[in-house]
Amino acid sequence: MENTIHTLQDYMLHTENITYILIVAALIGITFFFRFLTDRDDDEEQ
Repeated sequence: MENTIHTLQDYMLHTENITYILIVAALIGITFFFRFLTDRDDDEEQ
């Protein structure tokens, strides 16, 4: 395991980066899910 975390600063930065990636993925997922729901409603009205 070459990518070991040696300091608290390395650990905090790594954790923060993973959190940002998860937040962006969640926002994209929520956006597509909301568009899926609203497109479904538009199809039923016509």
